[in-house]
Amino acid sequence: MVKAVVLSTLAASLVMGASLAKEAKDAGLLPIPKNSKELRKLINNPENPITNAKVELGKQLYFEPRISKSGLISCNTCHNLGAGGADGVSAAIGHKWTSNPHHLNSPTVYNSVFFGSQFWDGRDPNLEKQAQGPILAAPEMGATKEHVVATVTSMPEYVKSFQIAYGKDVTIDYEKIADTIATFERTLVTPAPFDAYLNGDEKAMSTEQKEGLKTFIDKGCATCHNGIALGGYMQPFGITGEYKYADVGDFKGNENGLVKVPTLRNITQTAPYFHNGAIWTLKEAIVEMGRIQLGTQINDKEAASIESFFKALEGQKSEIIYPQLPASTATTPRPDMN
Repeated sequence: MVKAVVLSTLAASLVMGASLAKEAKDAGLLPIPKNSKELRKLINNPENPITNAKVELGKQLYFEPRISKSGLISCNTCHNLGAGGADGVSAAIGHKWTSNPHHLNSPTVYNSVFFGSQFWDGRDPNLEKQAQGPILAAPEMGATKEHVVATVTSMPEYVKSFQIAYGKDVTIDYEKIADTIATFERTLVTPAPFDAYLNGDEKAMSTEQKEGLKTFIDKGCATCHNGIALGGYMQPFGITGEYKYADVGDFKGNENGLVKVPTLRNITQTAPYFHNGAIWTLKEAIVEMGRIQLGTQINDKEAASIESFFKALEGQKSEIIYPQLPASTATTPRPDMN
């Protein structure tokens, strides 16, 4: 009798698990592919194909502070790969210790390859275009195209690496440098227990995490947080109520008032939250989203349940060893703090 009850309970659990996974997919939640070839095809840009040589060079450039005007700021400064791919402050800090003039928070770079739009206002369609922006932005890295190209081409090691990655006749211009950084960023994918669960591993998520996923779906969170990134697309903001920190910064979204939905992957590691980084706890963020996006009150038990699900979105990150950068030469532009 006991054995029959155990088997019955196990069978019911498996059916519920399969049913929940199907419900999640029906709600638009998609896993990172388990198959490496399928994933490679998904993250690749045919116009800027991924190769090992490009990735390694792109990693160097991602950590290269000398392409900034001051010689102090790299891509990793605001998108720290050891800290969830973000910087942990409310508003990004850039050149001359300047806080972002619109009080915008730095989004994580992890899994950004799955975003349908880049930047909070969605103005760029892909990582290649996005990579060109911050380097030239005055309150961020503050450089010019000429400075970036002069810096990179002043070092023979970089020139040789570009020739290996693109061929001996490569023209090292600003766009090519940004493309190379983007190639590295395309590989920053973090498969999580959630993906293993949707890919068929019933034991990948705990009971509490599965219950949280069910709560997440039932409350309507998947309406905006869907796709592989569980976000990354443009949506109206403040549908059923006004964001209580709307006066922090002057950002109002794009010309249609739409704001990019942030990814929920690794969300436990990327506080503070929202476009202006005004909320520091997941519980408050969850409750506020329910109020202003869904028109519903999410109670403490429901918020805790959803937060449990978020832990299943903590992904496995590849070990990133800080690269050794080429030595400056006599022609490398000097740091400019002005």
